[in-house]
Amino acid sequence: MPANEGERARRRLSTEERREQLLSVGAKLFSESAYDDVWVERVAEIAGVSRGLLYHYFPTKREFFAAVVERESERMLRMTAAVPGVPVREQLTAGLDAYLGYVEAHAHGFRAFHRAAAAGDPAVRRVYQRALAAQERQILAAFAADPEFGPVVERAPEVCLAVRGWLAFTTAVCLEWLGGKGELGRERVRDLCARALLGVLA
Repeated sequence: MPANEGERARRRLSTEERREQLLSVGAKLFSESAYDDVWVERVAEIAGVSRGLLYHYFPTKREFFAAVVERESERMLRMTAAVPGVPVREQLTAGLDAYLGYVEAHAHGFRAFHRAAAAGDPAVRRVYQRALAAQERQILAAFAADPEFGPVVERAPEVCLAVRGWLAFTTAVCLEWLGGKGELGRERVRDLCARALLGVLA
């Protein structure tokens, strides 16, 4: 009977719910192990589905990991989207609060996303690089539209490089924070990251 109940529970999941379940399992496994060490059979086993069903959603492991990375990128972009008319200094604090909330709530996804940088598959790395570029463009657009920082962005060609470096800095800080190696609370981590970016653009 438990097996039958399990079958019925699986059938009740919609296509989108099943896909989300598989991506959540993938995020956890990819966050804990290198890309080459994750087996799709293990993903299917944990999710309680057949390997064939997993391949129906994601024909290859490359596509599966790419989907995990893209999902996390979309989440981050939504949470940190600019609000027109609000000063960048205010948006930066609110955006970092949202970002750190995401990091805490979706730690597996955050780690999995950044593991893509070291993936042996060039196609997966390209997905990761596109996601970082989208974050960079979003930040630069917000600063360019701000009366205080817009002129700085226009006349300083190194701003793009500085924002790219800041994203790497923030990633390293968040990974250390998640690992519990420091004693900084969330507000202090937020303020540290905010000061770092504003200092670059000052």
